[in-house]
Amino acid sequence: MTADRQADAAGAQEPAGQEREMRALALQALALRGWDEKTAAVAAIPAGAPVDAQREIAEPPGLPGRPDAPALVSPTRLERRAVGTREGRAALLHALAHIEFNAVNLALDAIWRFAGMPPDYYRDWLRVAHEEARHFELLRSHLAGLGHAYGDFPAHDGLWETARRTRGDLLARLALVPRTLEARGLDASPAIRDKLARVGDAGGAAILDVILRDEIGHVAIGNRWYKWLCRERGLDPLAAYPELAQRYGAARLKGPFNLAARRAAGFDEDELRALSGP
Repeated sequence: MTADRQADAAGAQEPAGQEREMRALALQALALRGWDEKTAAVAAIPAGAPVDAQREIAEPPGLPGRPDAPALVSPTRLERRAVGTREGRAALLHALAHIEFNAVNLALDAIWRFAGMPPDYYRDWLRVAHEEARHFELLRSHLAGLGHAYGDFPAHDGLWETARRTRGDLLARLALVPRTLEARGLDASPAIRDKLARVGDAGGAAILDVILRDEIGHVAIGNRWYKWLCRERGLDPLAAYPELAQRYGAARLKGPFNLAARRAAGFDEDELRALSGP
């Protein structure tokens, strides 16, 4: 057994008394390094798993578990490639697969890390984890058809860096991950889908259609719990967002925006008007 597999096996051991509890299972899956073990572990978490919402769980070292490849570099070091070439298309699909792999980890982290939420909160994020894992597998399989595997190209760690910054505040996590980074995916997805279609990659374009459909639901889940938590804390959701964005260093949003998708994901008209600034 390789060292990575030994580490995965150790991380996957079930804690006594918590064998089938959802948050414990999510943490076990998050700790796994191999993408194949991780996606299998996510798929194995039942939607009806019991939830111990009040349990405080100590964070183990080494999160998130992830494979040695891809190499993580600064975004400025990522080579731009023409999508019309086979290599360029593979690089684009690899970047999308990396986003989805990170999204699996982010959903798992949202489940185990934050205690004290209603049980439906954890069930919602398990649904997200299941769907993100399926997106990753669709992209990985399509990438294999181009002669490449996940890990063949470098990638950046921007998504998880935001998770690190917001690990102590669920409201900030909800504001800056689903409502900011994932909502940007709603804006970008149609243009990427059209690029793939124009170069004759109908299969890739179809995967982007699936991802956009599901991501609208994921952003809606983020909106639902962001607004719920604002009510619990006596905050105005519209006023709280820019304060959180500034405090945690979120980049200013720039158009174009997919307003139809954002409306479907639960952004109201005041929020959409605020995208354009004062």
